[in-house]
Amino acid sequence: MIVLDENTRVYCVGIKGTGMAALAEYCRHAGAEVSGSDVEEVFYTDAILEELEIPVSAPFSEQNLPPKVDYLFYSAAYDPATHPELVAARKKGIPTYSYPEALGAISATRPTAAIAGVHGKTTTTALAGSISQAIGLPTGVIVGSAVSDFGNRSCLFLGDQALIAETCEYRRHFLHVSPRWLIVTSIEADHLDYYADYQDVLSAFLEYSRKISSGGSLLYCADDPGALELVSRVKEERRDLNIISYGFSSGSDFLLSEPWVENERLCFTIKGIDDTLKLRIPGRHTALDAAAAVLLCRLMANELGLKVTDKAIAAGVESFTGSKRRSEILGEVDGILFMDDYAHHPTALKTTLEGLRSFYPRRRLIVDFMSHTYSRTEALLDGFASSFEEADLLFLHKIYASAREERGSIDGRTLYERTARYHKRVEYIHEPSDSIDKIDALLKPGDLFITMGAGNNWAIGHEIYSRRKAKEQ
Repeated sequence: MIVLDENTRVYCVGIKGTGMAALAEYCRHAGAEVSGSDVEEVFYTDAILEELEIPVSAPFSEQNLPPKVDYLFYSAAYDPATHPELVAARKKGIPTYSYPEALGAISATRPTAAIAGVHGKTTTTALAGSISQAIGLPTGVIVGSAVSDFGNRSCLFLGDQALIAETCEYRRHFLHVSPRWLIVTSIEADHLDYYADYQDVLSAFLEYSRKISSGGSLLYCADDPGALELVSRVKEERRDLNIISYGFSSGSDFLLSEPWVENERLCFTIKGIDDTLKLRIPGRHTALDAAAAVLLCRLMANELGLKVTDKAIAAGVESFTGSKRRSEILGEVDGILFMDDYAHHPTALKTTLEGLRSFYPRRRLIVDFMSHTYSRTEALLDGFASSFEEADLLFLHKIYASAREERGSIDGRTLYERTARYHKRVEYIHEPSDSIDKIDALLKPGDLFITMGAGNNWAIGHEIYSRRKAKEQ
């Protein structure tokens, strides 16, 4: 069991990563003495760590290890068999935990709400944090992305009576976590460099549901076929759980109304919630994420003995301004709205673009997408190709490779040729940087330009926005 208090010394390897920095911050707020190491390159988390007075050594070296370390946490990106600091720690007998292992060990020490799903887990977790602030829920929150409502951090610490954490299905990492409350937003085939197929992904979620403590709760989206299939199996195994549905589908325990747009707010109601909920972020999928967060926070507050009002919950929802790379608004210049979004799966692309179209019906929608990993692109090729229906103009690039697979049997042009079957106005420019001048020249007042995907094409929007902003000054 991990104990975090003023007598605990924690050392984090890869501390500048988004998740690791959040974990370090959580430990610091819990009272532990925290230090760590990383590469010399400067990241946005450097400023956060400095503000928290967490010392960081660079570059990696076994000499960095402090004389006294109770727990060493490390990024799952590093191999404990070869990383110099991890090798040295093992020789010294220091207990070491990968990020998912550390999160899991902490979850075993306090009531934990885990958010899981192929799509929506980051936004749902971030929304739960915003609502927790509004209602005074004494919990910590750890998200896989920077959240503006958290001061552009990935950790929010409101108390140590509970934990809310985003948990990832990749390599079954979430199985380290022991939840009392589990949200499942969606299940479908993804991470196909690791999972064999959809059934393999489903099996991981089923195994995760078995880890919910007796008397705990499973909240699931009734609109998602994968979540429905999961629940049909869980009901056979776990009669000791509270199983609660939310969604637009009739029969949902907490039924959502069809959203409407009013004064650039996405408005909707939830059966059982008195106040109309208003979101600053577009999309029916975002309304579903908000519903999950609302229900979770009400459930947690009830079990922790905290009285809350629907008005306070609604205020928390409306205060949410998004998280980094999730329909993130970079700004508006020359009448052009610049956005960036991490969507890298056909379903996420389609729902995000549909949400933008309904939210901004009068804007021309220009999309730049860069696919991530050869295996995902090949396995879901037709899904990707047919997911850009709402785009007025579309730009595609080479596939952004991962460290796990540097090449594949298809390439970016393969995706372009398949997409051209569905979309009339699509163009292929191999290198994202080579498209900057062309896109800049065609943008005009009233446009919405959005970069999408898990590649490095996000830099296109930042560069064009910065150029135009500089001309204003």
